Amino acid sequence: MSARMLEAALLGRVGVVTKGGDGAQDQREANVFRVAALLVRARHPRSSRDLMTASELYFRQHPHQRLSAEDVVRKGWITSLPRWRDLLNAALRDSA
Repeated sequence: MSARMLEAALLGRVGVVTKGGDGAQDQREANVFRVAALLVRARHPRSSRDLMTASELYFRQHPHQRLSAEDVVRKGWITSLPRWRDLLNAALRDSA
């Protein structure tokens, strides 16, 4: 899966979580949701809380899988923090 396809899939999952859907399904989602929650906290506090909750539920079962934001980028799960923030803000604004 290309980086753009992964990004689109993760944005779709963010949308599901912020609309009351399920939590993180794996380590990648849990870490991406946690970073997303931090990036959108100021503009979208409710969505940030939903994303952090989804992330924390996963990490309660898998505490050693939590990564730093730098490691999430290094793994290629997010290509760039500023780009991811902009995509998240646009998606969350459009869904509000």
